[in-house]
Amino acid sequence: MHTRPLGRTGIQASPYALGTMRFGQAGNPDHDECVRIIHRALDAGINIIDTADVYGGGDGESEQIVGKALRGHRRDEVVLATKVNGPMGPGPNQRGNSRRWIVSAVEASLRRLGVDHIDLYQIHHPDPDTDIEETLSALTDLLSSGKVRAIGHSNLPASEIVQAQWVSEERGLARFRTEQPHYSILNRGAEREIFPVCQTYGLGTLIWSPMAMGLLTGRYRKRGGETASAAHLQWVPGHMTDERKLDAVEALLPVAEQVGIPLPHLALAFVTAHPAVTSAIIGPRTMDQLDDLLAGAATVLDDDLLDRIDQIVPPGTDVGPMDLAYAPPPLQRPELRRRAADDRAVA
Repeated sequence: MHTRPLGRTGIQASPYALGTMRFGQAGNPDHDECVRIIHRALDAGINIIDTADVYGGGDGESEQIVGKALRGHRRDEVVLATKVNGPMGPGPNQRGNSRRWIVSAVEASLRRLGVDHIDLYQIHHPDPDTDIEETLSALTDLLSSGKVRAIGHSNLPASEIVQAQWVSEERGLARFRTEQPHYSILNRGAEREIFPVCQTYGLGTLIWSPMAMGLLTGRYRKRGGETASAAHLQWVPGHMTDERKLDAVEALLPVAEQVGIPLPHLALAFVTAHPAVTSAIIGPRTMDQLDDLLAGAATVLDDDLLDRIDQIVPPGTDVGPMDLAYAPPPLQRPELRRRAADDRAVA
């Protein structure tokens, strides 16, 4: 598997990254099989592993599995990426992007992973309650100490990506070097602003859910397909039953069949064809799933096929929202987008 520059970090990354969100109690509880999946991915040429402190059972289980897999096994060949932000305990300060939490969380991640440094340390979500300068200051210190080799963010709106770059320049702090946005055939909103901003600042991109949380496997149909599991529906309740998305899948399936490309392979090839994309994160739960995805690694879509996809889902279009995508606080809390009742009069 060839490699691509991870932004301007100087790091080379494979077009597929191995995501480990489903390793542990949240997906595959068999640690030994998860280790074998990691080793198989590395043997196939994947060199970037993406995890997070909250993945697995919510207690760092996924990081522990990754650490076990890398112990004495080609650690120097692996670009090891993890994330901070999600809740890791009941306390209000056991989450977020504050210096207080980042300094504590990185030490815990290093212990679970069994390594002395993390190649890419990412802010999992924006934290509206923490000044970005506070976050960047803490991350700059981690870079200086050698515990972290590069820093990135995930799910940041374009405006906040620009703000972070400005703060870095204005305050003399380290720059974020990567972004991890959601992008798939069904959710192409990143093409409007996220990708152009990332290209402007030279950010690498690691795409989460290029298979649209499983909809682009082709298994979930309007009629006669599989029913999403209870766990899947809990994560993304509206996503798996969205009629608009299911209609788009129904339109994509005959296109894939006509050109002889399985829909999952077409979905991954579509994502990695975009010039702003460094790697698409694949998240197999089993060895069979990994082997099936790897079988499509050589798939290349020609311009005519990309044009046909554009006709089904136009560029820059989201076919309905992505349930797990970040939504700014004003979109979640009505009081943040409405003036007080006694201050609404305009005359």
